[in-house]
Amino acid sequence: MSEEKFPVEISPVYEGERIRKEDMFVELGGPNVQYKWELVQAKPMDEVEDGKVSIIGPDLNQLEEGKYYPYGVLVEVAGAQVEKDLESVIERRIHDFSNYVEGYMHLNQRYDIWCRVSKKAYRKGLNSFKWIGKALIRLFKAELPFIEKMQVTFYTDPEKVKELYEFALKVYEARDARTRGIRDEDVDTFYSCVLCQSFAPQHVCIITPNRVSLCGAINWFDARAAARVDPKGPVIPVPKGECIDPIRGEYTGANECVEKRSLGANKRFWLYSAFGYPHTSCGCFETIAFYIPEVDGFGCVDRGFKGPTVNGLPFSTMATQVGGGIQSEGFLGLGVEYYRSPKFFQADGGWGRIAWIASTLKERIKDAIPPELVDKIPTEKEVSSIEELKKFLVEKGHPLAEVIKAKEAEEAKVAEAVAAEAAPPTVTPTVPMEGVVAAPSVGGIRISFSGAKIKVGKLVIVK
Repeated sequence: MSEEKFPVEISPVYEGERIRKEDMFVELGGPNVQYKWELVQAKPMDEVEDGKVSIIGPDLNQLEEGKYYPYGVLVEVAGAQVEKDLESVIERRIHDFSNYVEGYMHLNQRYDIWCRVSKKAYRKGLNSFKWIGKALIRLFKAELPFIEKMQVTFYTDPEKVKELYEFALKVYEARDARTRGIRDEDVDTFYSCVLCQSFAPQHVCIITPNRVSLCGAINWFDARAAARVDPKGPVIPVPKGECIDPIRGEYTGANECVEKRSLGANKRFWLYSAFGYPHTSCGCFETIAFYIPEVDGFGCVDRGFKGPTVNGLPFSTMATQVGGGIQSEGFLGLGVEYYRSPKFFQADGGWGRIAWIASTLKERIKDAIPPELVDKIPTEKEVSSIEELKKFLVEKGHPLAEVIKAKEAEEAKVAEAVAAEAAPPTVTPTVPMEGVVAAPSVGGIRISFSGAKIKVGKLVIVK
């Protein structure tokens, strides 16, 4: 590699740097473009040119300031110890090392990457993707010495980004499918990742065979490989310890790890529940599950969904409530693969508790939804409000229908009782009052008495 002087600083101090819209030169990927991805591929030694950085499409200095662009990052690695199992492990570290580059913000992973280059960094000379590529190669080879050769290709040509996007999706799916044949009960070790603590200091991710990382990029096999080749890295093994609660998914080993790695901020995790002691969330989660008290069920939305959810809030608003590494009952960040887990919301009713799903997410996980519920769980195309949701679930015979009807009946009783208490009292005596001359009406109010004995010292009626 050339020893050219970098135009910006490369240091862990820039982890967590946020580049606001008004400060950005360009945005790469992110919510405003459809196609974006990053992918690592293990290659034979003779297929990788060490230190090579290629750009397919316009370079940074050819992009228009303030605009959004499709974006793809392909990292190819080789080495005697490099194997296919390590691809996703290396891939997830792109997030880590990209954020070492001053003025280059990297969020999320896989098909959700969201990057920005700041105006300040661009003016300092970060005007070509070659600098980002050289920084990544230098950092990866320094931190992960099993990588002997590495080359990076950046894609900004829209057609090429789209073409390789389809290929990347197939690679991701093949990786995810590997863990579907094993259960948490089949292993004695879970794994923990704290890669996102630069953005969420209290967050600790617990990865099990039946619970993929929130970002969706690291499954149990990936974590095992990461811990083996980089024992001092962000992913470490976690002995399960004693199973305290098999339904909620609480383990002594996981609790000890959570308390230690969150520096005491969190002490317990229920891995299969959104209540009590829910798993914390970072900011890179693929989807959000949120509680809807009006139907006693959950809604689910993915990062790619643009509009408001059934509770009126968009993904971006709820993300601020979910993230940050705090335990928020009723809100969870989830990886897409978790929807296919046999322990999906196990303690909270499983799929029978899901009341609404964004259409973009439903299409991706349709194979995971029990066939008898597919048409009973609406999207924004069928309902747009809580009232419409209630009606839909009852009409379709969703498992939550009886709960909804019971709640509505109880609400009606309460409303009736409140109305009765608020009604003005009616006085209807018919026995004439001694010493008082009865009038047919007083100020438009007619008074009659029936079956009553009333003694009144003074009666004043004022209109």
